[in-house]
Amino acid sequence: MSEFRVPFQAAESEFTEKRSRFIGYVQPVETEEEARAFIARIKKQHYDARHNGSGTVRYSDDGEPQGTAGQPMLNVFQREGVTNAVCVVTRYFGGILLGAGGLTRAYSKGARDALAAAGVAVMGAWARLRIPCTYALLERVKLEIEGCGGVVDDVQYAADVALLVSLPAERTETLRRKLTELAGELLQGHAEVSPMHTSNVDACKYCKYSSVCGFEGAKNEGKMDNDEVLAYLRREDRDA
Repeated sequence: MSEFRVPFQAAESEFTEKRSRFIGYVQPVETEEEARAFIARIKKQHYDARHNGSGTVRYSDDGEPQGTAGQPMLNVFQREGVTNAVCVVTRYFGGILLGAGGLTRAYSKGARDALAAAGVAVMGAWARLRIPCTYALLERVKLEIEGCGGVVDDVQYAADVALLVSLPAERTETLRRKLTELAGELLQGHAEVSPMHTSNVDACKYCKYSSVCGFEGAKNEGKMDNDEVLAYLRREDRDA
């Protein structure tokens, strides 16, 4: 799954242009209903403002000349590649007309400044894997996980070792291939996507690598049962 960009947090900014006061708001949202509710809240908060231009999947000039408010705001997010966001720029008229060009620049700046204040988070699907291995292979497996951009969340110690790992979903197959080369096709099974991310926001629920991972999947697919896996691992250790 490819990465995508969203606002890191809700934020606002403010500036004055020829005595007109512009207040920009950005809010991360998941649905169009959330976006509409946010726009309504800002309009209610600034009921005495002359205009509340907004941009999301849809946009509104809210009484400004057509194409001078909502569309320029939306363009800011499109250029930055930011999705799942709603933006409102409130204008308190200062008595001086800005003209179409001035309005376009002002509403663009309001959206751009608010987005800069919010910051941008890069999102993507991460996979959660349970990887069994022997003590002898533990450090080598950790190196392969790190090389694929993964993180070892936990290590369970028993007769053998099981690592609970998070890594970008698109690299799951790469890690499986590297571990196959390392341990002779010993690590196969199920990979479940967890709400992990590259920043601090979650992504999706399941990924296409749902048939890759540990003992149970290999056993269910009839490729190798647990005893066979352990026997193979011990043989590899003995031969090493």
